[in-house]
Amino acid sequence: MSKYRNRIVDKLIEKKLKGIGAILIEGPKLCGKTTSAEHASKSVLYIANPDEMAQNIRLSQLKPSLLLEGETPRLLDEWQIAPSIWDAVRFEVDHRNKVGQFILTGSAVPADREKIFHSGTGRVTWLKMRTMSLFESGESDGSVSLEDLFSQTTEISGKNNINDIEQIAYLACRGGWPTTLELDGDIALEHAYNYMQAVENIDVSRVDNIRREPERTKRLLKSYARCQGTQASNEAIRQDMLVNDSDKLDVDTVVSYINALKKIFVIEDMPAWNPNLRSKTAVRTSDTRYFTDPSIAVASLGLGPNDLINDLNTFGFIFETLCVRDLRVYADSLNGQVYHYRDKSGLECDAVIHLRDGRYGLVEIKLGGEDAIEHGAQTLKALRNRIDTDKMPSPSFMMVLVGKGSFAYKREDDVYIVPIGCLKD
Repeated sequence: MSKYRNRIVDKLIEKKLKGIGAILIEGPKLCGKTTSAEHASKSVLYIANPDEMAQNIRLSQLKPSLLLEGETPRLLDEWQIAPSIWDAVRFEVDHRNKVGQFILTGSAVPADREKIFHSGTGRVTWLKMRTMSLFESGESDGSVSLEDLFSQTTEISGKNNINDIEQIAYLACRGGWPTTLELDGDIALEHAYNYMQAVENIDVSRVDNIRREPERTKRLLKSYARCQGTQASNEAIRQDMLVNDSDKLDVDTVVSYINALKKIFVIEDMPAWNPNLRSKTAVRTSDTRYFTDPSIAVASLGLGPNDLINDLNTFGFIFETLCVRDLRVYADSLNGQVYHYRDKSGLECDAVIHLRDGRYGLVEIKLGGEDAIEHGAQTLKALRNRIDTDKMPSPSFMMVLVGKGSFAYKREDDVYIVPIGCLKD
């Protein structure tokens, strides 16, 4: 029995099945999509099963309705291998006129996503699954709830279970991959490197059947890792790659590689937040560069836990990616999205969690240290004071999310200090 808790996404799947005919679960390969979908389904078709894949693809072209026969909810795993199944699912949902009929899973976005998915409006809902948060993997004790913070809880308390810089470094390098939780330390760290080899040599080309060079993909990922947590332009990434790329490299090529990596959920940039402000301060609208899991960034740079400890600047960016991953997982369960804020004056907030009902929370991420935490708190208050509360509500909370810190508590200035080892959805 695995030690990790039930996935947060499991509750979302159950909820969505009660309101619509089909769910499409997308996310990185090996993040656990099939396992979670299996738990929620009553029959399964593994389209990529080598013994049956050719037959499944052929049948999807001749009579796809046969592939949909089975007890519902029926799981269609790796559906994008036989994309004509999409229209069959849409047709069956229309004619059965029942909810909870199908679950589709995929590790890549089909090349003609917009054309295919437009026909699913009202019939299919989308759910993005991520790698595991520290609460799901059992490292965070969940003593501080993000949902409670949005309810403006007056007091919090919690003792950090991972108040050790070596353990934080290990968790960032291991990542949130379910299979690694059952592996010994050094072996678990190999997973991200194996994952990257598959991305570079197979997945980045297979997503849209365009041949991409493994070495160039590797260089792009390394440059992206150096730019994580920033709003680096495509041109800046190109220039960084040119140091080790002797071939002609234009921006369009870089964009093609980046888009392919987005389609297989290796990278996921963070959109900018644009609030109503008291003054006419120009807000930067560029997305912030992030990987879907910190271990991908670590593997792209060729690092391990000891390397991070010896380079705290790099460690800070990797830790930020870890926290962004967890915040995204927790925000998903609350119908929220995570944004980044930066204006022309240089005021920057690492994460703004904005819920569908209009509530939002401001978050600064710091690896640790009293000076860094104090700087984060002052940043949060400065941003709060710029928001025009006549046109939008005040933030539900301000939080400095830390790695190293013994306890979770609320300061006298209403800023929460919360170790990542205490947080849950």
